[in-house]
Amino acid sequence: MMTPLQGLSTLKEFTVERFSSWERSGGNVDSRRVEAGATHTLAELGGAGIVKHIWITIACDDPMIRRRLVLRMFWDGEEHPSVEAPIGDFFGQGWGEKYLWASLPLAAGPVGGNALVCYWPMPFGRGARIEVENQSELPVGALYYYVDVERHGSMPDTEGRFHAWWNRELTVPETGHENEWQIFGPEPKTLTDRHNYLYLEAEGRGHFVGVNHFVDCPTPVWYGEGDDMFVIDGEPWPPRLHGTGTEDYFNTAWCPRTERFQHPLYGFGRLNDNIGWLGRTHCYRFHIEDPIPFKKSLRASIEHGHGNVLTLDLCSVAYWYQTEPHRPFPPLRPVAQRLNMPEIGVREIHQWRDAWRKAMGGGALWGHERPDMPR
Repeated sequence: MMTPLQGLSTLKEFTVERFSSWERSGGNVDSRRVEAGATHTLAELGGAGIVKHIWITIACDDPMIRRRLVLRMFWDGEEHPSVEAPIGDFFGQGWGEKYLWASLPLAAGPVGGNALVCYWPMPFGRGARIEVENQSELPVGALYYYVDVERHGSMPDTEGRFHAWWNRELTVPETGHENEWQIFGPEPKTLTDRHNYLYLEAEGRGHFVGVNHFVDCPTPVWYGEGDDMFVIDGEPWPPRLHGTGTEDYFNTAWCPRTERFQHPLYGFGRLNDNIGWLGRTHCYRFHIEDPIPFKKSLRASIEHGHGNVLTLDLCSVAYWYQTEPHRPFPPLRPVAQRLNMPEIGVREIHQWRDAWRKAMGGGALWGHERPDMPR
């Protein structure tokens, strides 16, 4: 494994350049205001180089600004963005929340997860543009940022362009009801990825380098029996990369729930810690040491429960490198479809108990009775 320190002493031939929000008059108001509905360009440059580091922090009265502020990146004068995602999700902050987490390419640091940091290298050969669009009804009062760039005379053809795509789906059980863990009978068999939750569909040559996976689970049942599947270059079923469960793809084991673990390449940035697996969990896996290459296409997906039997609110940001032009992304969901599902808590669980009593004819007291039990 090549460590970040390897080759550090070798003298460098490139030059460096920074785009930041510093106050040009020499004062200390080192931020930019982004009005509601406005787009602000963080960096626009010609020539060749590699974006090596991005740091951003945001001050806004909108509590969901991290879902309403959209980050886009364009390489080499392209019309369609190679990166398009709500800014919080891109940096590994789901649900518009702020929380500390750390990985090798991405982090949210002090104070309280307000410092959004990216170290993904992003090459370009004929210019680049990085921008944010404020889709909130409120202004961003202060946007602070650094974009640090290595400048090179040219960029070899072997350098892919960085891509990131946000997706969201409120999944629907393919069986018609949520039959996880065989609670309601035999489990379904899965011989297709057609109904899986989609991480990405890419066309061209490239390699997949990871995903931030955000799951809001409305049931106490474990959400992660679903297998990951990577269909490379349109290969026939079964794909050569077929997993055994969500916890296994994210390098954990046995339905993790309360152990927050953050490795540079995988782990849990946030855990629900509610009843069972009810609530919000952020999983991540970065294929920096084991990228998944493709020559023509890649379809990356994961089941929502074994056989796609669960209703889940799933969001993700997939990260990959590839040749241009890339397959244009579907239109970004409008703001109303990017907001959170209502949280399920004590009141809702109490209502579930009442519904169970009524289903048992009104005689159930404990909430665990079966029809064959004495009353």
